[in-house]
Amino acid sequence: MRLQNLFIFILFSTFAATSLSTRAQRNEQLLEEGWRFTKGDVTDAATPGFDDSRWESVTVPHDWAIYGPFSRENDLQNVAVTQNFETQASIKTGRTGGLPYVGVGWYRTTFDTKPDQEVTLVFDGAMSEARVYVNGQEACFWPCGYNSFYCNVTRLINPDGRNNTLAVRLENRPQSSRWYPGAGLYRNVHVITTNRIHIPVWGTQITTPHVADDYASVCLRTSVENSGQKELTLVTEILSPEGKTVATKENKGFINHGQPFTQNFVVERPALWSPESPSLYRAVTKVYVEDKLTDTYTTRFGIRSIEYVADKGFYLNGKLRKFQGVCNHHDLGPLGAAINVKALRHQLTLLKDMGCDAIRTAHNMPAPELVALCDEMGFMMMIEPFDEWDIAKCDNGYHRFFNEWAEHDMVNMLRHYRNHPCVVMWSIGNEVPTQCSPEGYKVAKFLQDICHREDPTRPVTCGMDQVDCVLDNGFAAMLDIPGFNYRAHRYTEAYERLPQNLVLGSETSSTVSSRGVYKFPAQRKADAKYDDHQSSSYDLEYCSWSNIPDMDFALADDYNWTLGQFVWTGFDYLGEPSPYDTDAWPNHSSMFGIIDLASIPKDRYYLYRSLWNRNEETLHILPHWNWEGHEGEKVPVFVYTNYSSAELFVNGKSYGKQTKNNQTVENRYRLMWHDVVYEPGEVKVIAYDRNGKAMAEKVIRTAGKPHRIELSTPHHTLNADGKDLAYVTLRIVDKDGNLCPTDGRLVNFNVKGAGRYRASANGDPTCLDLFHLPRMHAFNGMLTVILQASKEAGTMELKASAKGLKSGSIQIDVKSLNQQP
Repeated sequence: MRLQNLFIFILFSTFAATSLSTRAQRNEQLLEEGWRFTKGDVTDAATPGFDDSRWESVTVPHDWAIYGPFSRENDLQNVAVTQNFETQASIKTGRTGGLPYVGVGWYRTTFDTKPDQEVTLVFDGAMSEARVYVNGQEACFWPCGYNSFYCNVTRLINPDGRNNTLAVRLENRPQSSRWYPGAGLYRNVHVITTNRIHIPVWGTQITTPHVADDYASVCLRTSVENSGQKELTLVTEILSPEGKTVATKENKGFINHGQPFTQNFVVERPALWSPESPSLYRAVTKVYVEDKLTDTYTTRFGIRSIEYVADKGFYLNGKLRKFQGVCNHHDLGPLGAAINVKALRHQLTLLKDMGCDAIRTAHNMPAPELVALCDEMGFMMMIEPFDEWDIAKCDNGYHRFFNEWAEHDMVNMLRHYRNHPCVVMWSIGNEVPTQCSPEGYKVAKFLQDICHREDPTRPVTCGMDQVDCVLDNGFAAMLDIPGFNYRAHRYTEAYERLPQNLVLGSETSSTVSSRGVYKFPAQRKADAKYDDHQSSSYDLEYCSWSNIPDMDFALADDYNWTLGQFVWTGFDYLGEPSPYDTDAWPNHSSMFGIIDLASIPKDRYYLYRSLWNRNEETLHILPHWNWEGHEGEKVPVFVYTNYSSAELFVNGKSYGKQTKNNQTVENRYRLMWHDVVYEPGEVKVIAYDRNGKAMAEKVIRTAGKPHRIELSTPHHTLNADGKDLAYVTLRIVDKDGNLCPTDGRLVNFNVKGAGRYRASANGDPTCLDLFHLPRMHAFNGMLTVILQASKEAGTMELKASAKGLKSGSIQIDVKSLNQQP
C-alpha cells in the first residue's frame, strides 16, 4: 500500500485512487474570490447572519488604500526623525505616501471543508492588528501586519463543514509607519485541511551538514502533531531538480518529548544552489500510522554551503563573493501592497539584468511568493523583521507589541523561511533606537538567540547607523555579522575595533534622483533641493547621512573584509520622499530607487550594471540631448560602461578619450566630460577595451517635435488566469523614433478584449494622478501601463492616445495553460 500511494503521488501529484489515500491527502484552498469588504468599524460584522450585501465585492489580495485619493492631510506627522539627525519636530508630508491607509476595515467570506478534519487558516500577511473570526467566534489575533501567521480553527467549524463564515477585522492606526504600509488583506489567505495526525504548518526543517561536489548530506527534521504514543513510519523521497528520485528513507519511531522525527540522506553529485544556478530539490514525506497513510508533505530546498570567514569575507559553495544587493520595500508601486507574483518576477528580472544577486527585505517580513521567487531565480536574501524594538520610532509603531510578540513573530519568520536556500543571513532590526540604550545589547542578544535556536545554520546581523554607540557599548561586537547603514568613512575603524573582522554594508548609498531630470553643474551635493522638487540624475546627489555609490564600490573592491552591500533602494517606493519630506507636498514617493516607481530604470541602473553584470556589455550615455535655450553652454556628459575608456563626439567633433583612473573615486567607475558645449544634433560614444580596441558604440540624438506614441512590452503572452500582468512601456517619440525627453502631456488608455487596465505610473514623485484611472501624465516622455489578463483566452489590445500625437496600440495574447508551448 505504501509503495502504491508513493508511486501515485509522484507520477500524478493528485489524490490516491483508494478511499483511504484520498482521505489522507491534505488539501489547501486559496481564498481569493467571493470576499466582501467595507472600510470603517461595523458592529456585529463577525456574526454569521450579518447582512454584508451592501459591502464592496473584492478579490484578495486586496489593498484598500492604493485607490487614493492622494492628500497632504493623510497621516500628517509632526516628528523629528532621529536616525536622520533631526533634533526638532517638523511637519512631514507624504511620509506614508499621501494615501488613506489609516482606519478600520472588515472582510467577510465563507468556505467549506470536509467534516472530521483538522482545519487551519494561514494568513500570509494582514495589515494590521488582525482579529480573525470563524462562525462568530474569535479564532486568533496577530498584530504585526507583515508577518505570516496561522490558527487552528477545527473547534469552530460547522459540524457538516459547510458554509463557515470567516470575518477579519483590520486596523491601521495613524503614525504607525514611516512609509506606505498598505492596508487590508494584501497577501494570500489559505485554508488547509488534514487528518488529525499531520505535519503542521512549516513543520519541517532541512539542513545540509556536508556539501561537496561528490556528495552532500541532507538532514530532515519533521514535526508531527497529535501522534501521541503511536509509532510512526515516515517515508521520504528526495527528488532532484529534474524530478528524479536521488535518495529514499523509511524510518519508524515515536515522537519523544515533542522532538521532531529525524531522517538523514546522502545525495550523490549534488546540483548546488547559487545565483548563477538556482537548483532546487524536493523532499516528499509521507506519514503512516499502523500502515495507514495520514499525511503527505513536500518541502522544497536547495543544497549549498555558506561561510563567513574573518578577514576574508563571504563564501558560497566555497567560492568568495561580495553581495551585490539592494534593499526593497514591499509595495509594488502603482499596484500598492497587494501581492502579485508576476509583478515580483518583473522586478526581479530587471534586477537580475543589472547584476543584482541579493535582496534585503527592508524593514519587514516578506511575502512568501518573493522568497520562493528568489529561490527560483537566484537571489540571496537577508530577511529582516523589525524597524523598531521596544523603543519607538513611530507613536503607534511595533514597540507597542514588542515585549509580548517579538518572539512569536521571530519564530514564525524563522520556521517559515529557514528551508529556503536563498536565505543566507537573518537581520534582527533596522536602525533601532535600542542600539544606543545602555542595555540594548541584551535585547539584541535575545533576538539573536532565537535565530540561533530555530536555525543554527545562518548568521545574524542588524542594520546599525549609530556607530559611536554600537562600537562603545558592545552592541556591534555581540552580533554574528556587524551591519552598518551608510557611514562608509567608518568601515575601517569598525573593522579594526570589532572582533568579527568583517563589515557588511547592510544599507548603502541613499543616492537620490528623478529619472530624466538633470541639474547643472554636475557635482557632489548632499540634501540638494530645487523649486521643481526633483533630484538630479547625474547620480551625485545624496542624503545627509549617506554618500555617492562610488564610495561603496571602492570599499568592496579595496578590502577583503568587506562583505559587499545592499543599496537603498532597488526600486522607488511609496512614502519617504527624502529630501522633500518636510512640508514639501506634493512629493509622496521615494527618490532613492535605482529603478523608478513605474519600473523604468534610471541612469544609475547602468552605473551599477557596468560593474555588477559581468556577462553582458553596458554602454549608457547621459543626459538626454534636448537643451533648448542652453545653446553654447556647457552640459556635462557622463558614460557608464564596463569598458575601461571611451571617446565622445558631438556632431562629429571629438571631445577626447577618457579612461577610468584613481584621480577621484568617481573617476574609478565613470567616464565624465564636464566641458561639452551644447549644440543640437548627435552625441556618439565609442568604447574601448584595455588594449585600445574599439568594442561598442552608442548614439543619442536631439529629438524633434513630438509625433507619436510608441508602446512595447517584454510580456507578449499572458496566462488566462485573471492574475497575469503585462508591463507596457510608453514612449512619446518624434517622427524618427527618438524619445522626446521633456514631454509631459496627459495620455488616455483604452483596453479591449481578453484583459483589463490595471494601473499606470510615470515615476514622478510629485505626480498626483491616481494609478487606477485609465489616464496618466507622461514624465520626461515615458510612463508604464500595467494590463491584467482575463480568465478567458483571447487577444487583449491597449490603445494609448494623447492630444497632438498619433495614437499607439499593442496586442497581447492571453492563452489558457494548456495552450502554452
